[in-house]
Amino acid sequence: MTSSAITLRRTIRIAPLLDTAGAWLLALIWVAPLLFAIWASLTPSGQALNFSGEVRLTLENYRSAWDAAPWAIYFRNTLFLVTFTLIGQFIFCTLAGYAFARFDFFGREFVFVLVLLQLFILPEVLIVENYAMVSRLGLFDTIAGMGLPYIASAFGIFLLRQAFKSVPVELEEAARIEGCTWLGVLWRVYVPAAKPTYLAYALVSVATHWNNFLWPLIVTNSPDTRPVTVGLSLFGAPESSVNISTISAATVMVIAPLMIAFLIFQRQFVQAFLRVGIR
Repeated sequence: MTSSAITLRRTIRIAPLLDTAGAWLLALIWVAPLLFAIWASLTPSGQALNFSGEVRLTLENYRSAWDAAPWAIYFRNTLFLVTFTLIGQFIFCTLAGYAFARFDFFGREFVFVLVLLQLFILPEVLIVENYAMVSRLGLFDTIAGMGLPYIASAFGIFLLRQAFKSVPVELEEAARIEGCTWLGVLWRVYVPAAKPTYLAYALVSVATHWNNFLWPLIVTNSPDTRPVTVGLSLFGAPESSVNISTISAATVMVIAPLMIAFLIFQRQFVQAFLRVGIR
């Protein structure tokens, strides 16, 4: 066996090890801020950077953080916000995705391209116009005002269109023969077939609007409507004189629901996106 062949075999054997080591390194870099936040939230005040192993862990920071701000109201507002937005997106994106997937109308592809162009426009670009529209509708400082600009999601329309196009046409024809209307076909055939896609999109939507900060900051004025992101920014402001351990505890409280939801549904989340191909 020549030296070049031996070198090639060694390279083939080492490559998977390098890939694994690189993946672990990237994962560690990505999760390091979260691990530090959890560590800091469990350490006494002033001991967040003490990694000697002699620090006495405590849950007192969580109690202090919870008592220092109206977190129950913030979580309630955020729950209402993500629920309102997700229901609106399910309705509009389902109808639009169904139309683009199964109805042949003049200019369908052109209109679909216009919808996809929304993906290239950052939401921050439209803040001034959205603010003016919400004010004209009398929805300033309301949950509906925060969620209304996001209920027509180009990403949701694209995702559901792809899911509906993967459903065999024979199922639709059988339902039509049985006397189903177009909405009946949608409800009885397409929606059940796209359940994994709905779940994956729900996780993306909830995570996006749970973490949304700039628009809620602009459109809210009172603690009665502020979501957790705005509440956390005010809680951690320098003038509040809150120590890093208490801020870390508040941060962990804010992100914990999303982490738990993703850990529970991670398999369905990944599988749904793997099934969505360009058709």
